[in-house]
Amino acid sequence: MTLVLALVVLALLLPWGAAPAARRLAGVLPPREACAVLTGAAVLLAGGTVAALAGLFHVPFLAHLEHLPVSRVAAAWPAALPVAGAAGVVLAAQSVVVVRRWREQRSVLARAWASTADAVPEGDLLVVPSDAPDAFALPALRRRGGRVVVTQGMLRALGPAEREVLLAHERAHLTGRHHLMSVAAHLAAGVHPALRGLRPALDFHLERWADEEACASSGDRRLAAAAIARAALAGASAAREGGSRRLLLSVSTGPVPQRVEALLGPRPVRPVARSARAAVAGLLTLVAVSALSAPALAYGLHEYVEFAAEAVRGR
Repeated sequence: MTLVLALVVLALLLPWGAAPAARRLAGVLPPREACAVLTGAAVLLAGGTVAALAGLFHVPFLAHLEHLPVSRVAAAWPAALPVAGAAGVVLAAQSVVVVRRWREQRSVLARAWASTADAVPEGDLLVVPSDAPDAFALPALRRRGGRVVVTQGMLRALGPAEREVLLAHERAHLTGRHHLMSVAAHLAAGVHPALRGLRPALDFHLERWADEEACASSGDRRLAAAAIARAALAGASAAREGGSRRLLLSVSTGPVPQRVEALLGPRPVRPVARSARAAVAGLLTLVAVSALSAPALAYGLHEYVEFAAEAVRGR
């Protein structure tokens, strides 16, 4: 039973070390790879946490399958029922948080779509007749395909070439389905508190990914940097006022100065240094141990209950 408890502790504590490691690793990777690392770490670590808690919660159920009275399990392991009950409470709380976050996401999308009711469609664009400079990627909802939303105020604030950079940036969010990664990290953060820091980091790298796509489209890194800076500065007031849209990706998301500084430098490439490979291997090991500890926990609990059942039958 000591091994089982050790696996539980491992599954619940590993995210505290793996999440900072994922953020650090993402900082030395190109944006696309950084997003994959952060999203994968969030999903796997959250899944390992849920599986470990579910394994503990099912101890009484496993005893029932072995036709073993729960009282016998409690006699052999006095903490079994309290631990299973605590795991059930935590799972219920996690379910409530995740469902609330999912509903919040859908509500934000619905309100964002409603705000474009008077927009003028121009291909994949929705031009909103508003003087407030704003632009964001609006994911698909209820059979309506994703669109780039931009206000007339934002279009007037930028020159023709800068507009193309802005639109390419927002289109990159839609074609790359970046909102799915952002939502996955947002939901995972509701499972384990250690994962809360992954969402802001992921959103920053998603913006960097879109910045690089826009830069590749324009072919001019300085133009792209200037366009991103001007659009973010113009849309800063709309970003502050649009608190209900914080779950949507826009050109103003994340620390803009860092994004502009990155665009003024060379295009990022995948690192080949030994230290980078060691960091990747270390993170993958942490995440893999967290993810695999849950099945190992379930197997250990099952074997323990079977052993207890055989001991009872032998009496």
